[in-house]
Amino acid sequence: MEVIAASTDTIRLSFLMALLRDAGLDPVLLDQNIAATEGNIGMFPRRIAVASADAAQARRILQDAGEA
Repeated sequence: MEVIAASTDTIRLSFLMALLRDAGLDPVLLDQNIAATEGNIGMFPRRIAVASADAAQARRILQDAGEA
C-alpha cells in the first residue's frame, strides 16, 4: 500500500475517495480511529492509500482532477 493523499478535510477526503473508486481503484482511508481519539477536531490528517501497483494511476487521477 502507498499513501497518495492526506488531509484533515473530511469533505475533500470523501471526494478523493469517490474519484478513485469511480476509476475502478480500491482506496483505503487510514487513521479513521484517530478521529474518535481527538474528538473530530481535525488536528490529525487522515490518509488515503492504494495498492502499490495502482499508486501511479491514482496519482494521475488526482492530478487530472487538480487535487495533487
